[in-house]
Order: sequence, then structure tokens, then C-alpha cells
Amino acid sequence: MADLTIQVREVDGVAVVRPEGFINAHTVRMFEDALEKLVAGGRFTILLDCRELNYISSAGLGAIMGLIENVRENGGDILLCSLQENVYAIFDTLGFTQLYRVFTSEAEALQALAGKA
Repeated sequence: MADLTIQVREVDGVAVVRPEGFINAHTVRMFEDALEKLVAGGRFTILLDCRELNYISSAGLGAIMGLIENVRENGGDILLCSLQENVYAIFDTLGFTQLYRVFTSEAEALQALAGKA
């Protein structure tokens, strides 16, 4: 199995991105390309469903940070959900849980976005 696979689908106008495996120096370009493609296509509300994400490196975090300003300037946001304990610890240690909204499930995140309308 590859180190990383990425599934992307749309739910009620939200691009749900589910990375599965490891985002590290070897796989970050694939992750970055998937996010950049969404933004280039005008998808500015992105939910990262991390239930199958086993690890994210600083390079992966940089990919997210590199897009957030553009996303928010266009009225969107990047949200996180279903983080495994070790992945949550990485996001939390580096302050990402203060910069991004984190939800326990995809359903909870989508509900919060629907209420935003």
C-alpha cells in the first residue's frame, strides 16, 4: 500500500478531503497538490477528515498553512475532524488547534458549517 492516499468528495458545498496514511517529506507534494487543486477550482471551504491519517509532518502542516490566508480571504475556511490522538497531539503542540476549528466527527463539522449560513 502507498504511504498516502487521498479521497476527495463534496458534501453540501464542502470539499471533504480524507488523507489516509502518512503525510511526510515523501508524500507532502501529493497532499499539497490535492489542496491546491481544490482552491484553484474555487473550493474554499475544506474539511480535512483525519480519521485515517496516521501521521503529519511539519511539511504537511506547512501545506495547510500555505493555503489558509487565500482560503479565508475568499470567505472559506479549513476545518479538521476525526483526529487520532497522536495526530491531534502534533496539531495541538504546534498551535494548530488554536488556528483551526477541530471537530470530533465529520457530521459535527458539517453541521457547524451548515449553521454558519
